Formats: sequence, structure tokens, C-alpha cells
Amino acid sequence: MLAAFLVLLVVFSAGLFLQRQWWLPSLASVHGVDIDRVFLATLVITGVLFIGLQLLLAYFSVRYREQQGRPAQCWVRPGLEKRFAVIAAVIIFGVDIAIFAMGESEWFKAWGAAPPGAEIIEVTGEQFMWHFRYPGQDKSFGRTEPRLVSATNPLGLDPQDPAGKDDVLSTNLLHLVVDKPVRLQLRAKDVIHSFFLPNLRVKQDVVPGMRIEVWFQPAKAGVYEIACAQLCGLGHYRMRAFLTVQPQAEFEKWLTELREGGD
Repeated sequence: MLAAFLVLLVVFSAGLFLQRQWWLPSLASVHGVDIDRVFLATLVITGVLFIGLQLLLAYFSVRYREQQGRPAQCWVRPGLEKRFAVIAAVIIFGVDIAIFAMGESEWFKAWGAAPPGAEIIEVTGEQFMWHFRYPGQDKSFGRTEPRLVSATNPLGLDPQDPAGKDDVLSTNLLHLVVDKPVRLQLRAKDVIHSFFLPNLRVKQDVVPGMRIEVWFQPAKAGVYEIACAQLCGLGHYRMRAFLTVQPQAEFEKWLTELREGGD
């Protein structure tokens, strides 16, 4: 019965993997290809080890089981057990090092220095919404002051700072240009949030008192959900926004309309 259960477990697990019914969402970023490659390599390596060990256990449970007139066979060989433990440790350690090396390599490649000319956008998370600030023509953000925060000024923009006169603020709507790299400066007003773009393989915690920067390059036009992947309060389920990736002309039109609407 144990052997039959293990074989069924392996068949069911492999079938579930091959069907890909609960797979990653469609990819929409350049660096996401490398992220998916690391994910798939990790899944294949661990899957092969899982299948091999479960089938080996099923074979041993049948081969050396108790039979009529013969008890279950068992040997105590300390030397063999030690060698097996050492070989298993070397294999597992080597696999861990390989997975770690792949992951770190792609991580540094994806979240290293942004390319020149990348668009800069400030992202501020609060219970329970996302604020996106564009710097305007001067490419410089205006100063903010916590004491100026209000219902009409959620970021506390200083009206006396000239650099903030052309800043554009959007709540729960982020627009980006397709095939153009973007730098996001992440901030939090209250508690820890987590900025998560599943389709673009971007996920970064947003911590109060810190300005954390990530960059990526959208590769596919469309509308994608922005989620908070950190339990941030009773209204956490409502903290969702939307990213629209579009051509440059459409982006400029949307930004102009937003700026004129704010004026």
C-alpha cells in the first residue's frame, strides 16, 4: 500500500506540473525571462530528486517487505550509512550552490544599476492605496513634509518648492511606456507594504523611513494588476492598483490630461 501510494503521488505530482494549470501569469517584462528560467531550473532539479527518492522508497518497501514466513529484511551497516550520508550531503550541497549562484546572478542583473535615461517614478504605499508621482519636465521631485499631509495633499508636497510645481500625482493608476526602462523609488507612509507586479516578476517590500529603488523594463503593452503582497491591515484586500503599459504617444497624452486635470 505504501509503494502504491508513493507511485500515485509521483504520477499525480508530475501530471500536475506538466499541465501547468497553476503556473505563473503571462510574462510582460524583459528581465522576467531570466527569473522564470531560474524558477524552472529550481523546480526541475527538486522535482527530479523528489521523483527519484520516492520511487526508490517505493521499490525498497516492496523488495524488502515482510512476506509469509519471512520478516522484513533490515541491515545495520554503519560504514555504508556514513558513505551514503556523505554522498547525499555532497549532492544536496552542490545543488544548493548551483541554485544560489543562478539566483544571485539573475538578481544582480535585474536589480543592479538602471540604464541611463530610465524614467523615474516615486511610489508611495499607504493603507490602503498606492500613490504614483511623476517628476514633470524638470525631472526633479518637489520636497515633501509630513506636517503638510492632508486629505487633499496625501504626500505632503511643499507648495513653496519650485521643483514640485510640475509634479504629477496619480492614485492607484500607474502608466508606463512599453520597451522603456523605469526606475521606481518606493516609500511607505505607515506600515510595511510590498509592491508586487506578478506579470512583470517584480516584488519588493516597501518600508517606512526607507527609499528603496528597483528598475525594470516593460516588454508587452496591456493592463496589469498591482498588488500588495504584505498583510498591511484589515483593509489589505482593497490595496490594489493597475499598471497600463502603452506606446509613448498614448502615455504622453494620459500624462498631459492628468496634469491639466490637476491644474
